[in-house]
Amino acid sequence: MKINHLGIATKGIDEALKFWGNALGLENVHTETVEDQKVRVAMLPIGETRIELLEPTSEDSPISKFIEKRGGGIHHIAVEVENIEEVLAKLKSEGMRLIDETPRLGAEGCLVAFVHPSSANGVLLELVQENKH
Repeated sequence: MKINHLGIATKGIDEALKFWGNALGLENVHTETVEDQKVRVAMLPIGETRIELLEPTSEDSPISKFIEKRGGGIHHIAVEVENIEEVLAKLKSEGMRLIDETPRLGAEGCLVAFVHPSSANGVLLELVQENKH
């Protein structure tokens, strides 16, 4: 396993890029809208992982709700796994609270599933299985 990305909620990717891109020199290598999550994402590699900037595309987006409650900042940590279904089954069998019991399609065609913060020491954990073209 490895950290795939750190998700950072922001009101606007363009504004956030003034810091992450201009000030720190990170390159935005991929931007897309994930309609299912009502979010626009930008991926910025940093070492072996990435920063994922998350901008809501509607007022009922999970990111809009997060920003409304807590302001911008770290939203989740994404861990890359080889077999997301096996990991989900193991976590469920151990009584962990899952937001997603089955994987769904995420950014860049990856399979993703979220583990509830109550089971991950207060951290929203995203499991990611990369799409092996």
